[in-house]
Amino acid sequence: MGRVLAIDYGRRRCGVAVTDILKISANGLPTVRTCDLEKFLTDYVAREDVELILVGEPRTVRGEESESMRYIRPFLNRLHNLMPDIPVQMWDERFTSVQAHRDMLTAGFKKSDRQKKGLADEMSAVLILTSWLESRP
Repeated sequence: MGRVLAIDYGRRRCGVAVTDILKISANGLPTVRTCDLEKFLTDYVAREDVELILVGEPRTVRGEESESMRYIRPFLNRLHNLMPDIPVQMWDERFTSVQAHRDMLTAGFKKSDRQKKGLADEMSAVLILTSWLESRP
């Protein structure tokens, strides 16, 4: 029984979250610089059993593919080559960044903490993974 790992892919930083072994909850991992993501994933998969990788799929409000996909597609190709035995699935990430900022406000985060983009990226990855967990029967 493996974990599910979620990635909120960005041009500079990537939020990463992972489920517990029973796939009940999503927990954030440290934000990773995009240039270090593949090494981070390789190291993580060597230590932990990962059965699925979710990558946030940016879409516009109308449901169309976002401009960001032009950066994500090459990453997906490299990821498939790097970890051919682990399935990769795209998951709708619309509004996760907005929701992450709202959650930080609701939780009473100081303005200086809310401005830490890495924290919002981590929370976005948690939201992607939580959405996936909640969609399962």
